[in-house]
Amino acid sequence: MNKYVNLANVGTNYAIRMNRLSNRIFGEVVRTTNQKSMKVVKLFSEKPVNKRPEIVEYYPRYKETEKLMTYLRDYGLFRDEHKDFKEEYQRLRELRGKVKWIPPPFRNKSKDSNNTS
Repeated sequence: MNKYVNLANVGTNYAIRMNRLSNRIFGEVVRTTNQKSMKVVKLFSEKPVNKRPEIVEYYPRYKETEKLMTYLRDYGLFRDEHKDFKEEYQRLRELRGKVKWIPPPFRNKSKDSNNTS
């Protein structure tokens, strides 16, 4: 085995070509490059972001977080500007009389008048 390692270090044309073939087979850089190019090689050798499980399978707890922020907002410890804006907009609509009137639910008056007599 030592003989083959020494052969790879020899500068013959055959040794250079065999070293390149070996690098190609084992997924290493075929020709020696500088540090800047090695950084690019390292970036391309990594697994893509959309294939990494720690990124793809991460789902934060939206419902719990929203509920917590609502409680904190009720206590005055968190300021949700979007909800504040929506509430203010709704308040101004009510002042202008733009809120749609919803009639109360239907009640049968004949039954109610019989119960009171």
